[in-house]
Amino acid sequence: MKKKPLVIAHRGACGYLPEHSLAGTALAFGMGADYVELDAVLTKDDVPIVFHDHYLDAMTNVADMFPGRKRADGRHYAVDFTLEEIKTLRLHDRVDPDTGRQTHPGRFPAESLAHFEIPTLEEEIDFIQGLNKSMGTDMGIYIEPKGPAYHWDEGKDIGKAVIDVFHRFGYRTRDSRCYIQSFEPDAIRYMRETLKSDLKMVQLIGDVTWEETPGVDYVRMVTPAGLDEVARYADLIGPWMNQVIVDNGAGNRPDYTGLVEWAHERNLEVHPYTFRADSLPSYVSDFDELLEVYFFTMKVDGIFTDFPDRAVHFLNKKGFE
Repeated sequence: MKKKPLVIAHRGACGYLPEHSLAGTALAFGMGADYVELDAVLTKDDVPIVFHDHYLDAMTNVADMFPGRKRADGRHYAVDFTLEEIKTLRLHDRVDPDTGRQTHPGRFPAESLAHFEIPTLEEEIDFIQGLNKSMGTDMGIYIEPKGPAYHWDEGKDIGKAVIDVFHRFGYRTRDSRCYIQSFEPDAIRYMRETLKSDLKMVQLIGDVTWEETPGVDYVRMVTPAGLDEVARYADLIGPWMNQVIVDNGAGNRPDYTGLVEWAHERNLEVHPYTFRADSLPSYVSDFDELLEVYFFTMKVDGIFTDFPDRAVHFLNKKGFE
């Protein structure tokens, strides 16, 4: 039997509770995930908080709490607010900031009166270590310092801020239950070579059409030659799932790429993102079929999913306890 693939709770159990809430992390524990995935951005006073976006509008009531604090693009950026100000905000499920409509309508109601707040990275790690102790588990952490180049432009070093916190909590070596990931190759090299971090480093692979990391050639990165380069500075890759199996639309056969095989030939494990039971690709009819294809046909080593319980249950049925 192959090695048990990892189930990584994407931003916590965010299929059920607001992403990056401590409640979502607790639920991921209860569901048996192997790792919880976190994102971190910096506040105005240089505190790493657990939050995905650079701006606060899609996940909080910042526009109501701080009228007049938006930038020219109409967004309220975390880097413009102190931690004290951030802590006054109500965290809710993701909405379109322009329309107010919930991104995934079937999930936890965005208008709920339940109280959630944005945790600091220190609070989140302390919470995870506390649950590991009380539950007798060893859930790991999968962290992305968001937008290192963006933070540099703001005069801030998100990589150093995040690594410093992890070092204080005892995560220092490749044996630690911690991965650190980035879409930016220069950021990974900086954390490895300049900051001297020995944590496992993951090259996330995006799509050039997203225009989130100008200058990064993701088209080359998913070729054998590109993976040769990645293997020189990273320990594994986190591709977009459409780079493993290309969804050509309903009624068309998908294209199975050689990415996983090529990565394995270079001793790079593969953890694709993001598996959502409420947003399936056209080539499968249900979530279990999706997992079957990726775990057993494509042989990926782990997945990021908003529904960790579904993935854990699937693997248990297949004999992985």
